[in-house]
Amino acid sequence: MPKRPLPHILSLLVLLSLLGLLLTAPSDAGAQEEPDAEDPALKPGFALALVCSSCHATSPQATAMRDSAGRPIAPYELWQGTMKANSARDPFWKAMVAAEVASTPSRKAEIEAKCLRCHTPMASVIAENRGISMSRELLAEPESNFGLAGRDGVSCTSCHQILPDNLGTEASFDGGFEIGPSRRIFGPHADPFTMPMQRLSSFTPTQSEHVLDSALCGSCHTLMTHPFSPDGEASPAEFIEQAPYLEWRNSVFSDEAENPGPEARSCQDCHLPTVDEDGNPIRTRLAHNPAGFDFGAIEPRSRYGRHLFVGGNTFVPELLKKHAEELGVEAPAAAFDATITAARGQLRNDTASLAFGESRRQDDHVIVPLTIENRAGHKLPSAYPSRRVFLQVRVTDAEGEVLLAAGERDPRGRLLGGDGNPLAAELAGGPIHPHRQRVDSSESVAIWEAVMSDEAGRPTFRLLRAHHYLKDDRLLPRGWRSDHAEAARTAPAGLNGDTDFTGGGDRVEIVFAEGSGPYRVEAKLWYQTISPRFAAELFEIEAPEIRAFERMVDGLESWPTERVAEASTTID
Repeated sequence: MPKRPLPHILSLLVLLSLLGLLLTAPSDAGAQEEPDAEDPALKPGFALALVCSSCHATSPQATAMRDSAGRPIAPYELWQGTMKANSARDPFWKAMVAAEVASTPSRKAEIEAKCLRCHTPMASVIAENRGISMSRELLAEPESNFGLAGRDGVSCTSCHQILPDNLGTEASFDGGFEIGPSRRIFGPHADPFTMPMQRLSSFTPTQSEHVLDSALCGSCHTLMTHPFSPDGEASPAEFIEQAPYLEWRNSVFSDEAENPGPEARSCQDCHLPTVDEDGNPIRTRLAHNPAGFDFGAIEPRSRYGRHLFVGGNTFVPELLKKHAEELGVEAPAAAFDATITAARGQLRNDTASLAFGESRRQDDHVIVPLTIENRAGHKLPSAYPSRRVFLQVRVTDAEGEVLLAAGERDPRGRLLGGDGNPLAAELAGGPIHPHRQRVDSSESVAIWEAVMSDEAGRPTFRLLRAHHYLKDDRLLPRGWRSDHAEAARTAPAGLNGDTDFTGGGDRVEIVFAEGSGPYRVEAKLWYQTISPRFAAELFEIEAPEIRAFERMVDGLESWPTERVAEASTTID
């Protein structure tokens, strides 16, 4: 399949004919009437992103989809290197699905259907409408609708066809989004130019503000599971595997509140920014014609969201780039480089900050308070519980001698003790890092993370063994309230009575023995998409997908660990 859109309309139409990129039989291309939803012959239809690229990719002959500096910002190119585009190629996700199936083989069909619902939404809906469950076997079919649609990941005609009907409700969670049979492509702009899209793909562009609502994202980014025993017996307990949407609801950033505050913004505002790299609002044409030239009938519009889907994941994009052929990746290496650059920018500029307070002396020790502020609109880190942030601290005296070093790590990303070896909690089967209120040795590293627990209260790294959180000290978003409707489902756990842990951040104390001042105190906050401990537990399980992921990870020069914030101070 071509990796770049073909500029000539005749070539594109031939391509569509040969490859069947319209994944269900289209309705009459010129039809304007609303189809009869009761007609069983009318089922949701999809197209691969390559179809959309005929008008929504950058063309050298067009001004469309460029910012004020002329930089290309077309959805197709920005999307293709993201985790959304590669959600079904992600080797970590493949390994995790394999681990869950290997741990509870009798529940294979249910596990795969649930995991594939949001990672392969188009294929899952196609399967659902044929009365079957989506599976890894169907995903592996190279030229079937299941394989083609599945490998296109979270694609254009999945998100842009989601109906507004149940969004924000419990029914919409766990991938409960609804896609109807009308082949409408929703966007926020009024009076769309419908003819070209209808003629080429039989989809009808339709104005609807719901594509700007966080509830749309919340349909897949709110996921509940129920624990299984090894023999597959289900528990009625509900486990919140990820809930960034619910966390956002319980914050100052929510625009769903009765009286949204000045900081209110949606998921899309942060993850699909409507400003360019220089911070200027974007105004541009939304499409060009299939031959690559600007439509005369289309005027520049705003708002326009850059489809970066920017988060904090630099780990998997690097693997996708390095193992493109093995993983069936179609995007060029430059697309992944752009995704990684955007993630690093988000992490370093918009995620967290560190600030030292006034130091004090006590029993021949210096105590320096450090406040960690969460600037994200949800917990930090959020979503899947493989992620963590941790604090690296280094204190030196007037002669440069190190008085305290905590949070040092080896090339495998593992945190080290004073002897230079990985801490026991970094290894499979080891203890759990407790929540820390003070950092006073190389062993007392402050780590904010979620650690799952099975029904018996033992730590587990298998999602479908998880009954509750043994530890969840991920930094709460600003404005989080214990009396909010979503408080119970987003509450922290395992804080050990820490009263400094509040909505918006946490405070720790850095403690070291007095020496020869003045003292230099440096702190850095680091982020790992996959903690080495989480990976070590995964590698204990035998499955081809796990061995493949382990081999890819072993090929990295160092464990991807991204700096989020830093601060320093001098104490006399």
